[in-house]
Formats: sequence, structure tokens, C-alpha cells
Amino acid sequence: MNKLVLPGLAAACAVLAGCSSPPPPQVFPPLDYSYLPPLVLKVASVNVVNNYVPSPAAARLIGEDPAPPAIVLQNTLDRRMVASGAPGSGTVTIQNASIDEVGGNLVGAMTVDVNVSGPGGSGFVEASVTATETAPNPDASFNAQQAALYDLTKRLMTNMNVQLQYQLEHHLGTWLSWSGATGAAPAAAGPASDTGNGVIQATPLSAPGAPDTGAPQAAVPEGSHVNPAVPQYLPGAAPTPLTPSPAQ
Repeated sequence: MNKLVLPGLAAACAVLAGCSSPPPPQVFPPLDYSYLPPLVLKVASVNVVNNYVPSPAAARLIGEDPAPPAIVLQNTLDRRMVASGAPGSGTVTIQNASIDEVGGNLVGAMTVDVNVSGPGGSGFVEASVTATETAPNPDASFNAQQAALYDLTKRLMTNMNVQLQYQLEHHLGTWLSWSGATGAAPAAAGPASDTGNGVIQATPLSAPGAPDTGAPQAAVPEGSHVNPAVPQYLPGAAPTPLTPSPAQ
């Protein structure tokens, strides 16, 4: 009798062990924002610096994120922030790219500073964004935790791409050679999309959080972004110094 029971128990244990095995790791695609237009500053060089140092708690969460915020943000800034070749220099600094768990929520924050200087003077602008994602239950799978962190980083980057361009256009506009809103394009541009015929369509950029105005789209000629480091269509002039208005 024992000889019949023991094999049955062994088979049952094997089935239970198979049911409790963890799911296979989930694959998350890289967050790529190469479709966005460059933000071209009227300077000879642009240096991107990461000054963010995470706390131990933030470092643990960032280590579980398939798309660590600071890395994704720096890669995007390295591509988008471009020098036109005019005299001067620019520094783009990542001051914050944090993720924390607060009250059952994953809370992310990003802050980017832009400093420019040249013959015409100097300028500064800061862009800050936040985003929140519901944290998975403590007994949730590691895949669920990774998915929540990935979604949070994606939302942060979406917000930052809009906020940074908006702040530059409205507070450092004289330092911009082209951003999709200046230079070759007649209207402010947000994320671009390929129409399939070689023309990039740029959608108008409203203030962060503002409703869509439904403004017509502007076409950017093919090849405008072929060599963003040395744009051929830029005026290249340094910012014009401000002069006081004549007395009335």
C-alpha cells in the first residue's frame, strides 16, 4: 500500500511546485524619444550633466526600474539639446530624477536646469515635473513592480519633454535657433510623426496641461534633422542683446 501512496504524493508535490514557479521576466522596450525635434541653442557647445544622487530608498526602486529615470533623461537630453555653433556655451543639468514610495503610491520627480552664456549675455531656465503611479501590493510579482516603475518613468518623460520645450520657448526664446517653434517651422511643435511620405508632421505645443487648441499642423521639410549637431538651415546668429525702450 505504501508503495502506491508515495509515488502519488511525489507527483502531487511536483505539480504544486510547478504551479508556484515565478513567471518569466517581462521584456520592456527602451524609452526612445528620437522622434522629437531637437532643441537647438545659439551656443558653440552644450554639456549635459547629471547631478542627481538618489537616497538609499530611491536607489532601491530605481534599481528595479527597467528604464532608470536619470539614464533615460540624460540620453534624451544628449540627443535633443544641440548647439548651433554660435559663440557661447550651454550647460544642461539634471538636478532630480527620483522615485519614492509614499502612502502606497510611487511618486516620481524630475528637474532640469539650463544655463546659457555668450556675447549677448546669459540666461537660465528650470523645468520640473512630477508623476504618480499606484504601487503594486506587497505580495505582487516582481514583474508587476517593474511594470509600475516603467510606466512611471514613461509618464515623467512625457511630461518633461513637453515642459522643457515650453520653458525654453517662453523664457529662453532668444537663445533658441530652432525647437520646432522657431527657425524653419512656422508654429510651435510638439511630438512629431512620420506621415509615410518622408515629411515629418509637427503638432502645435500648448502650455503644459492646457487643452488641445486644434491648430493646424506644420510640415517640416525632409532632412531637417539629418545632422542636428550642425543644422544647415539655422540663422546661426547669437542672441540680440536687450535694449531699453525709448522714453515716451
